[in-house]
Amino acid sequence: MGFLNISRNDYSMVFVANRTAAFKLLAEAYPFQSSKNLLTVYDYESEAVEAMIDISAKRGARISSAEFSWPRMRIQSAKLKKLLIRKRTKKENTGLFVFPLQSRMSGARYSYLWMKMAQENGWRVLLDACALGPKDMNSLGLSLFQPDFLIWSFYKVFGENPSGFACLFVKKTTVSILEASRSTGIISLLPEKKVSPSAMDTSEDDLDNSSSFSGPISIQATQSRIHEGETSEQQNTEVEKTSQLVASEKLAESGNGRLEVQCRGLDHVDTLGLILISSRGRYLVNWLINALTKLQHPNTEKGIQLVRIYGPKVRFDRGPAVAFNVYDWKGEKVDPVLVQKLADRSNISLSYGFLHKIWFSDKYKEDERLLERRTIEGNGKEKVDRGIKVITASFAFLTDFVDTYRLWAFVAQFLDADFVEKERWRYTALNQKTVEV
Repeated sequence: MGFLNISRNDYSMVFVANRTAAFKLLAEAYPFQSSKNLLTVYDYESEAVEAMIDISAKRGARISSAEFSWPRMRIQSAKLKKLLIRKRTKKENTGLFVFPLQSRMSGARYSYLWMKMAQENGWRVLLDACALGPKDMNSLGLSLFQPDFLIWSFYKVFGENPSGFACLFVKKTTVSILEASRSTGIISLLPEKKVSPSAMDTSEDDLDNSSSFSGPISIQATQSRIHEGETSEQQNTEVEKTSQLVASEKLAESGNGRLEVQCRGLDHVDTLGLILISSRGRYLVNWLINALTKLQHPNTEKGIQLVRIYGPKVRFDRGPAVAFNVYDWKGEKVDPVLVQKLADRSNISLSYGFLHKIWFSDKYKEDERLLERRTIEGNGKEKVDRGIKVITASFAFLTDFVDTYRLWAFVAQFLDADFVEKERWRYTALNQKTVEV
């Protein structure tokens, strides 16, 4: 909590397996019987948000969502304001407002004032901070808005060993409104219980008070607890072998029975600082957008662009993510799944997603033909969603210019009209059974 700059006096923390588990857990515990509305602000299809919507709908919630203007993917302010400002006949809360500070796909950032407006109109606010980079929480200003719930993910923070675990923070003054969740998973939200002082005793020797996140922890107590809980001789033997292997590789040279834990990612971020991390990420994203938009297919009359960017272009306040699509010399879109797989062969990490909830003004009505129809099954019903499949490049805090240039050079290969076909032949020449990419 110290790393995230969140006060222990104001919030309680729950560790969960990943971002989706955090959204599910809150959906199962939130009292939608009395606060029936669920309002989300996402310009892309998210597994975590869809899971929350499905659970909330089954529990009687009324679902609504913001819309986003094409092609910069800005929030349609008039509609969102209308959804937030509802007439309340009772003193109860309006509902749950799920708000991300920025889009993880398009990189669009949203104003903090939407949270303030929601709170003024009786909404409970869930702040999705998963798109924020390390150290960004230092400038978040939680003391000004104090959302009722906050979700943050440690995905790709721990250097060489990426971890997807997440944290759900619940404001202590809000805990009382939650219901006991009926989740079948490992974690459930239950009414608060008092812990005896003896259970909280910790010797000062076991605590690391340095500013670094790495440091020694005692493994002797952990080993003893494991052995006490095991009755099988075979299980004890396996635990002993594992413990000895870990101890032989990681024990400190002092031989005091302590395991040296290294959080390389967190330590590196702590030394870099917020200003340097934010500035470098912004420079790299803006350079990439400039470079991609300059790519045009040769020998075409209309000067067909190779890449089309969705979301904000070069801006000071954009997030570290770019959504785009690649087009061939005929002006037809190259399948994002194909681009992602070809990038993976070049050791370039790209992902693909689905932008939706798009609103077209009269100026861009012709672009509405670009939308794809997708059928989604949920709650035993099928619903049709319209949007566009895109490729997404996300920048982590360790991304440098070499990584950015390699991505640009990879995309530039699509200027060769035969690039995809050549890749198929190369794949076959390597005696691979699967030709389809």
